[in-house]
Amino acid sequence: MPKAYWIAHVDVRDPERYKDYVATAKPAFERYGANFLARGGAYEAMEGKGRARNVVIEFPSLQAAKDCYNSPEYQAAKAIRVTVADAEMVIVEGYEG
Repeated sequence: MPKAYWIAHVDVRDPERYKDYVATAKPAFERYGANFLARGGAYEAMEGKGRARNVVIEFPSLQAAKDCYNSPEYQAAKAIRVTVADAEMVIVEGYEG
């Protein structure tokens, strides 16, 4: 079964309140086996404008990635995030070649 990934590009408007989002989301990430591969850090936009914060989270399966997003724990965190950050996010199934 291929892994899956959340890929998010985020512009944080309120860094202090964004910490509340991170803390609230943590139980969902732990429950669904999330593994952070990229979480902020330096980046270079090769095409397009880029975003200030780039996040890649690996999940054991596409179903786990979707279940995490739809979980009550993550939806509570998302309710905080949308008030303090602008984001684009996709869930992508990994490739097993």
